Amino acid sequence: MSSSCPLSGLKPGSCGTVESIHLELSDAFRLRELGFLPGTIIRLVRRAPLGDPIEVEIGGAHLALRQKDAALIQVRTDSDA
Repeated sequence: MSSSCPLSGLKPGSCGTVESIHLELSDAFRLRELGFLPGTIIRLVRRAPLGDPIEVEIGGAHLALRQKDAALIQVRTDSDA
């Protein structure tokens, strides 16, 4: 069974599939250029000591995202995994 949550809600080491991005147009465009496309698998690698930013792995690349931006990226997770 799968469920949907914001990227910021994943636990370190968890994976999800990008469903949608609800950022402003220019920010969303830049993330799409970096590989944040619907259907792409993303993994939350770790959080900074104070929780912001977070490190994610997408398409073999490791990127840092602000917590507030990660909260606007919707991912689908498999609750059986």
